[in-house]
Amino acid sequence: MKDFISSSALLLMLLNPFLVVVYLIDVMQKMEGRIFRHVLLRAAMISSVVFCVFAILGDAVFSEIVQVEFASFQIFGGIVFLLIGLQFFFRGPQAIEILRGESEHLAGAIAMPVLIGPGTISVSVIIGKRLDPLMACISILSAICISIIIILLLKSLHDIVRTSHERLIQRYIEVAGRITALYVGTVSIEMIMQGVRTWAGKF
Repeated sequence: MKDFISSSALLLMLLNPFLVVVYLIDVMQKMEGRIFRHVLLRAAMISSVVFCVFAILGDAVFSEIVQVEFASFQIFGGIVFLLIGLQFFFRGPQAIEILRGESEHLAGAIAMPVLIGPGTISVSVIIGKRLDPLMACISILSAICISIIIILLLKSLHDIVRTSHERLIQRYIEVAGRITALYVGTVSIEMIMQGVRTWAGKF
């Protein structure tokens, strides 16, 4: 049970709903609650399938199916997220709109890169090593469900206070956006360094 709780908590920390809301603030402002809920649930389903596949198959996804080293994924994923962090730091939440693309593909675009990334995929592999396949999938689904519920609650709160406290919300977005950019940039550098260390250890 301890491994189950710690695994769920680790994934939930990377799926931090309070930071995800900053990425999705423009979508939250444009969409009514019902449509936003539908899109977010579809994104959660896509993410759940991807995470469970990596938890069950583990490193074999890279070494045998894709036939690349996991370190290569870490380095490339770190570079991608570093670029996202830089764009977000200098341009704000509007930068993420470029990555999401057109609205008809919004569920998949929210799933990646907002939910699915190098960090969450790595954690999914770790969860698969800690727990048996069934418990690993339950752990992943639990973390995703908690994250989605919090995001939906924040969306409801946003809709209630937006008209009367719009300046306060904008201030929160500005501050949280800077923190998010620093967090993403730091994690991306760590991913790159982990990949480099793994490669260097082979020589």
